Amino acid sequence: MTWEEADSTRGRILRTASTLFSEQGYQRTSLRQIAERLRLTKAAILYHFPSKAHLLAALAEPLVRDLETLLDVAGQLPGRRARWTLLEGWVDTMLAHRGPLGMLFHDLALVDRGSTYHRLMQIAMRANEIVAGPDAGRRERVRAVQAIAMCSDPVVFLIDVPASVLRADMLDGVRRLLGETPPGEQERPGEQETAGDAVGAPSGRVGRRRPGRPRSMSPEQVRAAQRMHLAGTHSADEIAAEFGVSRATVYRHLDAVDDNEIVLR
Repeated sequence: MTWEEADSTRGRILRTASTLFSEQGYQRTSLRQIAERLRLTKAAILYHFPSKAHLLAALAEPLVRDLETLLDVAGQLPGRRARWTLLEGWVDTMLAHRGPLGMLFHDLALVDRGSTYHRLMQIAMRANEIVAGPDAGRRERVRAVQAIAMCSDPVVFLIDVPASVLRADMLDGVRRLLGETPPGEQERPGEQETAGDAVGAPSGRVGRRRPGRPRSMSPEQVRAAQRMHLAGTHSADEIAAEFGVSRATVYRHLDAVDDNEIVLR
């Protein structure tokens, strides 16, 4: 049960605390302010949460619990399945908790809550081990840490990007970093490009499209591609590489009307 689904008084306290922490920061928000916003007494707040730190820990609990569950599931799987179950699940979990996540990440006061902090550290260590794989060397361990960061940080720092667009971009970045795609991911028909576009593949040889790239571009990406193409600063290949799609996708979305105009199909 999430804190939104808790009993009405506790849930109202948590929702109000989350709002105030986001608006003015944890340190600047007092229990008295939370109580006044709810038209409760400070004693009523303390009945449910012995301290402000307990409030912050309760706000973090759904995220922490979901990550622990994800680790338990991924930890039962072999090799690459474990890695990609964790990475895709990590992105989805971060996006599911996108609202409170920014407040929790930007407020280092979370460190004050010892048990929650240590659980988060254990989660990070277990996640890194699963992504790196058994008997991982230094490079694999470094890339595992990078991969987890790639599946976390954009959610906090790119809050204006739609979740579906951000998810595709984040996972595409991880594919490029690790040089592999999730098990069972199939090539989409009609999407072919040079094999040299794939990580580690030789250049100059025609081959299949690298699996896992998004089949289309978001409206924001299309507008950016239009500007790049119109300015003459990027070729179709460079635009495709910039947005992690194939040339076929670029050509489907862009139509050169004349030397000075590009329109969206």
